[in-house]
This record gives sequence, structure tokens and C-alpha cells, in this order.
Amino acid sequence: MSVLETTKSEQAIALENQYGAHNYHPLPVVLNRGEGVYVWDVDGKKYYDFLSAYSAVNQGHCHPTIVNALTEQAKTLTLTSRAFYNDLLGKYEKFASEYFGFHKLLPMNTGAEAVETALKICRKWAYEKKGLDENDAEIVVCENNFHGRTTTIISFSNDPVARKNFGPYTQGFIKIEYDNLEALEAVLSTNNNIAGFLVEPIQGEAGVYVPSEGYLKKAKALCEQYNVLFIADEVQTGIARTGKLLAVDHEAVTPDILILGKALSGGAYPVSAVLANNDIMEVIEPGTHGSTFGGNPIAAAVAMAALTVVEEERLAENADRLGAIFRSELQAYIETSSICSLVRGKGLLNAIVINDDEDSDTAWNICLRLRDNGLLAKPTHGNIIRFAPPLVMTEEQLRDCISIITKTLKEFEV
Repeated sequence: MSVLETTKSEQAIALENQYGAHNYHPLPVVLNRGEGVYVWDVDGKKYYDFLSAYSAVNQGHCHPTIVNALTEQAKTLTLTSRAFYNDLLGKYEKFASEYFGFHKLLPMNTGAEAVETALKICRKWAYEKKGLDENDAEIVVCENNFHGRTTTIISFSNDPVARKNFGPYTQGFIKIEYDNLEALEAVLSTNNNIAGFLVEPIQGEAGVYVPSEGYLKKAKALCEQYNVLFIADEVQTGIARTGKLLAVDHEAVTPDILILGKALSGGAYPVSAVLANNDIMEVIEPGTHGSTFGGNPIAAAVAMAALTVVEEERLAENADRLGAIFRSELQAYIETSSICSLVRGKGLLNAIVINDDEDSDTAWNICLRLRDNGLLAKPTHGNIIRFAPPLVMTEEQLRDCISIITKTLKEFEV
């Protein structure tokens, strides 16, 4: 078949395969338009988006308030670097610091950059404030974590695909079991070199694992007891996704360092941030950290607009209400299902577990059929399908999606 005879989708996929590095395995659908909870492919087919760019598009695709902020700022000033001041960065830092209840914000671009920033702040604090000997600081992390794919971050991953052939690995990290307070206390009580505890309030990439009630609050208390910084990675779980502004808000926990990204821009532009109070953030001085694009005027304008949308449209409340409906309806289906064994999550961050092993292609095939039926989702860890639609979804749209999901699952029942 000649190129002229191929579909637009096939052409686009072929171009990526030929000229792009093969570092992703996308679902075979080629999108070219989005609005609210919907996306369209190049052939004009309409879908519900049930991934939201891994929770970056919480405010919905192409939200007019966010797009307007981006385009208006792009007409006047896009980038100054941090060699000079710009007239929006301070406004954004004040806005976001007060919005989340911290003294200061350090602006970056991507989630992984924000995690790296938090690790640097934590280590520097440990040497300059806690008094650890330089190069002795260690940071506790959880098994099955996902904090990004930089060389430092994959050093404390236990995903063999993320790690293999990328060594040597960065030292200074101790892995413990997630949702295990005894393991955390055992490390903190026996190792005087612990600087921080880095944790996802809900482990998203691992399959939307929600910890036991009280885990985060008790973990924070242990960190306070042993003078260790509690670092919350809310890149995926933050900005209203789980039914609260932050996932730690479910247990009224205030982290020492907060990491944000993804929906901080509503998916319109790469924006991430690290927030902390003065006694921690003051260890950062000129020359110790930076980014040419971090804190650029477009990012500042977009982030303020994105956060305003979350508040004005009460997206956390909507996620909480719709998430309860989603889990209730899916649980009712699962009770008589042979293909699906479990639904779990908080707010509109949910997942179902397919009755097959991680090496099977069942979940992938279900996602292909969901696509055919007008809904886009993606497997994680082989046999888990994550469902995370934009938070602007209505109950009518959600119930339509539940119908699509259950109809599709029925096609795979034994």
C-alpha cells in the first residue's frame, strides 16, 4: 500500500516510528483536537478522554480561560530567563504560595525537574540546618514509586525497565515498602543520616494504590519526631484530582516540601513547582539551582489561570462526588464479573484490576476495545487500567462513560 493510500492515522504513526525514538508504546489513536472531556482523532472520531494526559488536563482540554492567559501573554513577553526580573513571576509566586499555604515557591518546568529540585533542597537543608556531615544524607523512598525518569530518580526505582542499562546509579536512597509505618519507623529510628521521606500520597503509576487510612498523617508525625522532611510528590495527585486540592488534604497533612506539576498548567504548558516554608527554602541561594525557562512569564500567567479555574469551578468537589459514583457503579458490576476483580481510587483517580497476570495483553486489548467504543484509557503494570477523566466532567457524561466501560468489559467476560 502506498503512502497515499494509507489513512491519516497510519501516516502519523508511521512518521513517529520512523523519525522518533521509541520510548513510548502509545495506544494506536492519533489525536488532533480536544475540548473539555473530549478529544478527536485525525479521521474525525470523537472520544471521551479517560487519561487526561496523566492528570495534566484536570481542567479539561483547551480551557478557554487558560488558553486566553497563554495567548495573551505570548503576545507581549515569553521569556527573560532569570537573569532579569519579569513582571509576572512575583505575582505568580505570591498567588500560588498563598493558594497552597506556603511561604515560598521555586518554579521549574516538568514534574521530574521538580522532584530533582526537592531532593536538592532536602539534602542542602540536612547539611546546613540539621547538621549532617556532607555527602552522608539519605532519603527514604517507597518501593513501586514513580517520580520521573532522570538518572537520579531511576536510581531509586525498582522498575527493571526504567533501570536496566542506565547505571551507575545515584546513591543516598533507602527503599521501604509503601503503606508500611513500621518499616518507616525502623529506618528513622536506627539511621541518624535520614534527611527526608519522599512519598506519593497515592501511587499512580503503580496502579492507583491508595494507602491505609491514617498512613500519611502518622508518617508525617514520624518525620517530625525524627526531624526528617516529609516530601509529598503531588505531581499527579494534586490540583483537585483526588477530590481535595491536594491528596494529603484527605488526612489534613501539611508536607514540609510540596511538589507540583502537570495540572498546575491545565496541560497547556510545562509548569512545575516546589513549595516550602522559609526555614527550608532559604537554603537555596543564587547559583545553587536554576532553569532558563523556570518561572517564565507564560508559565506564570498559565499557572495562575489554571489554579483559578480549579477554585472557581469547584473541581475538587466535582471530582469527589463523581469519583464516588464511579467506584460504586464499577463495584456493582465487579461483583458479578469474571474479568475484573477490583476498583480502587480517590476522587477521579481510579483503576480497575483485570483478572490476568501482568505479562498478559488482556488489559491492552480491553483498552483497544474501549477506544473502538469511544473512550480512551491506558493500562499500567500490565493488568491494571487507570481511569482519570478531566475534572470538568458532568454526571451525565460520567454515567455514559460507565456504560461504555461496563459494556466493553462484558465483551471480555468468560
